[in-house]
Amino acid sequence: MVFKRIIRRLEGLRTAGSNRPGGIALALQGGGSLGAFTWGVLDRLLDEPDFRPSRLSGASAGAVNAAAFAAGWATDGPEGARNGLDRVWRRVGECGVGSLGFCPTWAQSGLTHAVNNAAFAMATRFFSPYALNPLGFNPLRSILLEEVDFQALRLPSAPPLIISATRVSDGQPQLFGNENVDIDSLLASTTLPTLHQAVEIEGEAYWDGGYTLNPPIRALLDGPSVGQVLVVQAMANCTDATPRTASAIRERLNQITFSRPLEAEIALVREVLSHGEGPEQLDILSIDPQAPGLDDLTGLRIDMDYLLALKAHGRAQAAAWLEPRPATGKEEVVAVRTAAASSPDS
Repeated sequence: MVFKRIIRRLEGLRTAGSNRPGGIALALQGGGSLGAFTWGVLDRLLDEPDFRPSRLSGASAGAVNAAAFAAGWATDGPEGARNGLDRVWRRVGECGVGSLGFCPTWAQSGLTHAVNNAAFAMATRFFSPYALNPLGFNPLRSILLEEVDFQALRLPSAPPLIISATRVSDGQPQLFGNENVDIDSLLASTTLPTLHQAVEIEGEAYWDGGYTLNPPIRALLDGPSVGQVLVVQAMANCTDATPRTASAIRERLNQITFSRPLEAEIALVREVLSHGEGPEQLDILSIDPQAPGLDDLTGLRIDMDYLLALKAHGRAQAAAWLEPRPATGKEEVVAVRTAAASSPDS
């Protein structure tokens, strides 16, 4: 057992309360295959008998998690949510297609995997997806169409859902709710412009939602009040050393780019809290980049062993978050006890 700093609680909390997951809104960050960490967090929360999410939001891989969870919940409650997440992520791992939409030929291991990924990275640096993939093939489309019941999102039993995409025309975020979350809006939320063509919806082109709201948090506060908000941060924005290899530099740049929208959203929520409004509690549960068995965290690796290790880590972090702690009424970083994941399929 080791101590890891994984929870941040924001200032302006009005009551001490507990962090038991009743009346909770979930904000799920993107991060490519790192979204499997959020899969584990949700899987652990679903073990709690009183867990019932009041709202969910997500961007990119976080949007996929939110949609799969909400659709499954709408038809079969907690077990439906668990099964919906399992089906999506196991399909991703089995066919080698991550939330970034890689083709199966890149889902290899060892030296071949490294060489192919290097070649692919070089190709995307010099050629646009309109040249590399003129037919706009995205293997994630078939997975989502087969495993996510989009019609279930319109049912009264579906938790309210918000996902974000980025409008190409003006660089502003676009939010989609239950009534208009479909295959196109969900793909739009996951579309990295270096890998796939923009997704057009009613004449407007969209890219990955992580560029502008990663994830939407302030929007979760609209409507009936929620007791608490949990932000699941799948992409860590920290490093112990200056990256020196090309791949490490790209990974660090991605961390910085996709963390800026989260920091901006937290600043907005902090402003709301400072006026005595908003949720009683807001926590940020983060992936631990130093967790055992998760060396060289990257959102580009998509083999099943890696996804299951991320899931196990998410379950462990969620279990730590569920441990009772008094709220102090001010911003704090809480050191909690976490267990190294002994089995990648736990």
